[in-house]
Amino acid sequence: MNRAADRLELVADPVRRTGRTLLSAGVEQSYVDLEDPRHLHFEYVRRIASAVDVAAPAGAPLSVLHLGGGALTLPRWLAATRPGSPQRVVERDAAVVDLVARELPPLPPQVRVEVADARDALTATPDDRYDLVIADIYRAARMPRHVRTVEFVAEVARVLRPDGLYLLNVTDLPPLVGTRVQVATLRAVFADVCVVGDRRMLRGRRYGNLVLAATSRPGGLPVARLAVAALRDPVPGGLLHAAALDTFVAGAHPVTDADGTSGR
Repeated sequence: MNRAADRLELVADPVRRTGRTLLSAGVEQSYVDLEDPRHLHFEYVRRIASAVDVAAPAGAPLSVLHLGGGALTLPRWLAATRPGSPQRVVERDAAVVDLVARELPPLPPQVRVEVADARDALTATPDDRYDLVIADIYRAARMPRHVRTVEFVAEVARVLRPDGLYLLNVTDLPPLVGTRVQVATLRAVFADVCVVGDRRMLRGRRYGNLVLAATSRPGGLPVARLAVAALRDPVPGGLLHAAALDTFVAGAHPVTDADGTSGR
């Protein structure tokens, strides 16, 4: 890489011998344990994994689309916990794909990685293809606009099966304006939406990650079990749903392609 802003590296965890962190321009992007794919280091990744485990029978294979790949932490975890799950990973950055393939353990044959733009790949996908779509799409610290709109979310809903689940990582800072807008955008498409995260984040007291969960079936989210799972995490979390989510999102409006450039 010629520019510091483009620098990618995998660094060893000084505490956990088998841990490796993917850094982009010095910013942590992903964490993988070389020997234990079930180990999930980052809080928001654990929350996504908990949502998957709560929503689907233990060990049952799932058809999964990952939009954003990084070091492929969740594809590795899913392959270990739900053997036989067909998984497709779409990662835009070819340099990331090359580094991860070269330096980290090989993936099971059920995991297929392609270099492409998330929205382009989604648009080309047939209807009702996946049980689960996981989106973690960031360029530096920003989610590209073209993957934040109602039109993009509608494409996600289209490729999900009727009971399918959409899980989205959102990085935000107080007063969580971006998260509120993204919740409003998901609610314009999906019948049931909730937000899970560190309770300090939900109160607007710190920067970090929140996980949004959505499904097309009214009342389809296992909200009570998601709340219990959030509380049991090493970083105890909370959940916003229904009336509490109404209050959280009040005044926010969905974003559409027509609201401005959907440039990439």
